[in-house]
Amino acid sequence: MAGKKGTPDLAIILITIVLLGVGVVMVFSASSVASLMEHNDPYYYLKRQLLWAALGLLVMGILSHLDYRFYRRLAFPGILISLMLLGLVLVIGPIIGGSRRWLLLGFTGFQPSELAKLCVVLFIAAYCDRWRGNLRHFLTGFLPPLLVVVVAVGLILLEPDFGTGAVIFMNAMIMLFGAGASLWHMSLVALGALPCLLILIIKAPYRLRRLLAFIDPWADPLDSGWNIIQSLLAIGSGGLFGLGLGQGREKYLYLPEAHTDFIFAILGEELGFLGAAAVVLLFFLFAWRGLKIALSSPDFFGCMLALGITSIVTFQALLNIGVVTGSLPITGITLPFISFGGSSLTITLAGVGILLNISRWRA
Repeated sequence: MAGKKGTPDLAIILITIVLLGVGVVMVFSASSVASLMEHNDPYYYLKRQLLWAALGLLVMGILSHLDYRFYRRLAFPGILISLMLLGLVLVIGPIIGGSRRWLLLGFTGFQPSELAKLCVVLFIAAYCDRWRGNLRHFLTGFLPPLLVVVVAVGLILLEPDFGTGAVIFMNAMIMLFGAGASLWHMSLVALGALPCLLILIIKAPYRLRRLLAFIDPWADPLDSGWNIIQSLLAIGSGGLFGLGLGQGREKYLYLPEAHTDFIFAILGEELGFLGAAAVVLLFFLFAWRGLKIALSSPDFFGCMLALGITSIVTFQALLNIGVVTGSLPITGITLPFISFGGSSLTITLAGVGILLNISRWRA
């Protein structure tokens, strides 16, 4: 591989640290009330978030020094292990909140769908690197990785977890398009996905209620429209400068999932439009630096890997913010770096570590 090794991208490091710091502060602020009521300890979620953040930063640091070409060999076994874990969680995973998403590992839990995000990125990057010249052929180039993605997404939808499945599928399409796949083939896939989407909505009444709540949350303000109404009230009450850190009212059990899916609403309430806009800007800067790393990568595998990691972080962030602001239907997806969650945070930081290693190399 031609290329010159240098230092990792400082901007990505700074953006990650700032977002992680904002996340730790906001997790404590958003969770303190629920944490006190549920666990008799206002620091319950904060302590766990700090633990996962430390572990994630350690993993990020290690992977930033591990040559990214090594992952080409792990791509196929990685996706197999990921698919096996996604199948296993459907069999032995406990039902929590009506879904089987977790594998219990004694003192903690692990979410295989989070690992699947990264494993799908590795697989698509390795596949496109090997079969790049064949991608414009539907049967022998485009279809094989698509089938693998469909299997992974299908297993995730069975949990059910529509949001994570949507993120993985859309990110795979972004990567395949970036690798040179035919736009015509992708359009056919999109048309074929529409009936499947309609079936998913019809077969799961709660999805239909979420869609109707997105269209008009005030039609059912005490049930399906409650989350989005409370989220908008939180953001609206924050104004330009916010109510002040820790002074938010929606976290007093008005807004469900205040420290996970809807943490951006609490951030807007307490830090105002300026604080929320700053976080959005940081994600756009992350996307810009990540794409720059992809374009300056000395080989196609590194380019695709950087593109996949960058797009999955930024796309998930935009999806979460879209849901919280009422711009998209509720999907139950967390905000990278900021929402509470061990599996999500650790895997995201692991991805950043890989991205940093790619940034060490210049074409």
